[in-house]
Amino acid sequence: MRCFVSADLFSALVAGLFGALIGSFLNVCISRLPAGLSVVRPRSRCPKCETPIAWYDNLPVLSWLVLRGRCRSCRASISLMYPLVELAVALMWAWMGWRHGVTIEALRWALFGTLLIGIAMTDALEFIIPHEFSFGGMVLAFVAAVGGGLGAVLGAVDGAIFGAGLVYLIGMAGEFAFKKEAMGGGDVAMMGMVGAFLGWQSVLATIFFGSIVGIVLHVVTLVVRRSDGRTVGRSDQARPTENRPSDHLTAGPPTASEMTPDQLHASGYLPFGVSLAIAAGAIAFLLGPDRVVAWFAWYAGLIGV
Repeated sequence: MRCFVSADLFSALVAGLFGALIGSFLNVCISRLPAGLSVVRPRSRCPKCETPIAWYDNLPVLSWLVLRGRCRSCRASISLMYPLVELAVALMWAWMGWRHGVTIEALRWALFGTLLIGIAMTDALEFIIPHEFSFGGMVLAFVAAVGGGLGAVLGAVDGAIFGAGLVYLIGMAGEFAFKKEAMGGGDVAMMGMVGAFLGWQSVLATIFFGSIVGIVLHVVTLVVRRSDGRTVGRSDQARPTENRPSDHLTAGPPTASEMTPDQLHASGYLPFGVSLAIAAGAIAFLLGPDRVVAWFAWYAGLIGV
């Protein structure tokens, strides 16, 4: 009995396996880039006993399952984040391989999805968007656009300028109105990357849907924290710490940029980069950039803009 595997399925399997490896490397980036550490050296090791991880214990997803989520040496617990990120990236790459085959187009969108996952995770965990993701992503978008000719390259450049410029202006306006930082530099660079991949027309849609996602996440966070008996508010942010300068104690609650990641987590603060990443991913992979742009054009005409 002969068994035949379709070209689409073969492309998905190959892309998925490669994506799992990319996901394993992405975990390294998520853990090290926010701290300014090299993603190449030293080799992966247990964060508790610092024993180097052997190659057979570093297989994406599989090793975590075999070891039951624990270090082989000290039996310390290994975060579920690692296999979930590897699995998410593997599925992303497999999906792109299924849709586009082994093509530059599949590679382009798989890389974009991987970058969005990395951005969402680092911003959620450490409240920072590494420029390696944003500026590196812009470069990848420009390179991927070369295959489409000069028009595609210029479109990517226009998207990057418009995305970064618009968010920068929004941040400046918010800072002027509220007398505090409204948009971080990471958000500005990230939207430059999103604009380079999706085009300038999708930037407004990403910000619009990102705001909706942010509201939903905030409401969910409020419900969860209240069910746990915790509150979310300025009182959490105003709690003094030993290392905080004395002038901050009399100047009112600190801003987000003055707080540590632990303080931000305790206060229920939600970074906007996570919402933007979710919105950009939905536009790119679920709704479709062309469909979203057409909807925005229809809505703009409806309200007479």
